[in-house]
Amino acid sequence: MKNLSIVLFTLVLSLTFGYAQENTEENVVEDNSIKGQFETLIRKSGNYRAQGKRYEVVRVLELEALQNNVLDSIKNANSTISSLRATIEKNETEITSLNARLGETSSNLENITEEKDSIQFLGALMPKGTYKLIVWSIIFALIIFLAFFIYKFKNSNALTIQAKDALAELETEYEQHRRRALEREQKISRKLQDEINKNRK
Repeated sequence: MKNLSIVLFTLVLSLTFGYAQENTEENVVEDNSIKGQFETLIRKSGNYRAQGKRYEVVRVLELEALQNNVLDSIKNANSTISSLRATIEKNETEITSLNARLGETSSNLENITEEKDSIQFLGALMPKGTYKLIVWSIIFALIIFLAFFIYKFKNSNALTIQAKDALAELETEYEQHRRRALEREQKISRKLQDEINKNRK
């Protein structure tokens, strides 16, 4: 009998509380999130105490509606997760592809930079600094060789001029000596002829 009175009291209290809650819920803006739906369900539920324990009374229709909403939310969340995973996998594939292209571009850039900083010389790629050193060494060696050749040429030319001058002087002396010898010979021939003419007389 005591239990029956407690149950009736609880039922009356629930209906009164439920009616009061419905009146206050009309003024509350509904939150359609899962958390908001749980809070609404708890707010709409009635409670009672039995044997020192607190119980909540929930309408089965509202609990089923909440369950359906939760399942729909989980389904949507799983769909979103699948979509995001697909997007992540696609992005990872693109990143891998871009990294490969970046590596290839970096390699090409290094090759182009090396070719730009190098010169083909005697069939081999050579750094520009080494190439310039070799070219300037060759030019310097050619300048030294040219200076040595000019020096030798000037010395030879001077010797040739001296030899020509000496030869000209020698020819002049020879010509003078020949003329004097010819004059002497002519004088001797005249004297001889004069002596021959004297002896004939």
